[in-house]
Amino acid sequence: MRYWRKPLDEDKVVPIRGEVEIIPDRCKGCGFCIRFCPRGVLEESPEFNQKGYHYPRVARPDRCAGCGLCEMLCPDFAIHVTTARRREAAGV
Repeated sequence: MRYWRKPLDEDKVVPIRGEVEIIPDRCKGCGFCIRFCPRGVLEESPEFNQKGYHYPRVARPDRCAGCGLCEMLCPDFAIHVTTARRREAAGV
């Protein structure tokens, strides 16, 4: 999107960054998180977990916006997303 003028608070706005944590041994390799990530953060890992499935890995961590869609779609609860705001609220 292009603006016709520069926003006044452009230097104060900090983009939200997310941090994705994956528990490989819970994953069954369905690929929902990889397919439906709007920013293309995850990709399939070449390694196998204990169940024999390819689990996802974070390929582009700088692109994560912390939307939590991968966490919501995971049927095995193998993905957890934290944002800077959640970490501050938790006191970490």
